[in-house]
Amino acid sequence: MDLLNRIVENFVQVRQKQPLVHHLTNYVTVNDCANVVLAIGGSPVMADDPAEAAAMAALASAVVINIGTLNSRTVEAMLLAGKAANERNIPVIIDPVGAGATPLPSATMRRLLNEIKPAVIRGNISEIKILAGENVAIKGVDAAAEAGGSELVAQNLANSLGCVIAVTGKTDVVSDGKQLCLIDNGHPMLARITGTGCMATSLIGTYCGAGDDYFTAAVAGIMTMGLAGELAFRSLTGNEGTGTFRVRLIDCISRLTAAQLIEGGKLQYR
Repeated sequence: MDLLNRIVENFVQVRQKQPLVHHLTNYVTVNDCANVVLAIGGSPVMADDPAEAAAMAALASAVVINIGTLNSRTVEAMLLAGKAANERNIPVIIDPVGAGATPLPSATMRRLLNEIKPAVIRGNISEIKILAGENVAIKGVDAAAEAGGSELVAQNLANSLGCVIAVTGKTDVVSDGKQLCLIDNGHPMLARITGTGCMATSLIGTYCGAGDDYFTAAVAGIMTMGLAGELAFRSLTGNEGTGTFRVRLIDCISRLTAAQLIEGGKLQYR
């Protein structure tokens, strides 16, 4: 089965299974993350207190950990939820927002990778290069590193960590160490609203929660966000800007069809 057909199969599984996706995520984008999970067909829950994080993770189809706005309480909850998910073979998806920018996210990522086995890690090129041990500049939570070498970094880190690595940028890269996919969907306006990377991670988590092919799920989540960005931009009229684009983005995800995925997917798979 070719990759596009695998993506469509995963898409149909999401709509049928409505996976419960437990988020421990940042408070800047939490509402949008919940809405894109609902839009694609999943069910979001955001339980980040240490007293219930593990119990909720045990009930979930997937666990998404996003380190964008950390504090000591949420770090503890992330570790508890991740370990509970690992014990039950529930996929854990990590978004290393701001890794390398300041000591706290960097130290937190080291703890997460030492104590939790992720199924997928999705980040921008700066974040992924930091995880790979490279010295790169970080601009807050935005990428500052050059995109060159994304394919090799993704493949090497995937082999090193034993998980799927997804690097988002102008051209997105997904690898499990053996398979590699380049994704050319998207629109520059996606970078003009907060949280599209976080939303892509939530979409990946939803696709992961509906199947067991995490490479395909990572490609599907990123392609869904990129394609929805293209469709949302096309729907704008002359005086509509980023606020309307954000709403239309969720609309387009909610109305996405298998035919649109097949016709609109811009993939290079090898």
